[in-house]
Amino acid sequence: MSGTTAGVRAADLTEEELVWLHMGPFDGGLAGLIRRIRRILDVSQRGLAELLGVSQSRVARWETERTSPRVSVLQRMLSMAGVAVALHEEESGESVEPMRADGARQRNGSRYPAHVDLRVTGWWVPRAVRRMTSIGYFTSKDRSRRLGLPSVHYRTCPHRKRIERMIFGTPVDHPAFHQLRAEAEHLDDEWQARRPRPWTPPQHAA
Repeated sequence: MSGTTAGVRAADLTEEELVWLHMGPFDGGLAGLIRRIRRILDVSQRGLAELLGVSQSRVARWETERTSPRVSVLQRMLSMAGVAVALHEEESGESVEPMRADGARQRNGSRYPAHVDLRVTGWWVPRAVRRMTSIGYFTSKDRSRRLGLPSVHYRTCPHRKRIERMIFGTPVDHPAFHQLRAEAEHLDDEWQARRPRPWTPPQHAA
C-alpha cells in the first residue's frame, strides 16, 4: 500500500478509515455523495478543494466522515456538479419540499412557528380594543378590512392541534399573506350572507 491514500497519509488514519477508503460504505452516505460529485466534476480532492477555496485536508476529512461540510458548501458542490437532491418520505415515497420562502409572517416580521397550522378567523383587531365598546371594535375591524390585515390564529397545544387537524386536515405548508387575506375576505362574505336582511313592509298594489 502506498504511503498516502487519496492525498491523506495512511499513518494518520485508523484501520476503520483505511477500510472505508478502499471499500467505501455500502450506502454511500454523505461522504459517498462528495466522492460522486468529484467524479462528475472529474477532479481530485485537491481540485475540489481549489474550487471551494478550502484545504485538501478538509475535503479528505469529509470523505472519511471525520467532519461534514456545511449545508451551504454542500449546496455549492451540488450546483457545480449540476445535481439536484430530491427528498421523499421513506414509507410513502411522496416528495418532500422545503417550506415556502414567501410564507406569511407575523406582525413583528418574524416567521410563524414551522410546526403550527395557521387559521384565519376574520379581520385583525388589537387585543386591547377587543375589550372596548362595540363601536371601537367594529371601527378597528373596518380599518383592518380596508388595509387587508387578517386575524391569524394557531394552536400550540398538541391535543387541540390534533383535533383541529382531524377536522380541517393537515396543511402542507404555511400560506402566503395574500392567501390569508383572501380567506379573511371569504369569511367576511359568508358572514355578510348570513346577516338577516332588514325588514321592509310589503308593497301593496294601488
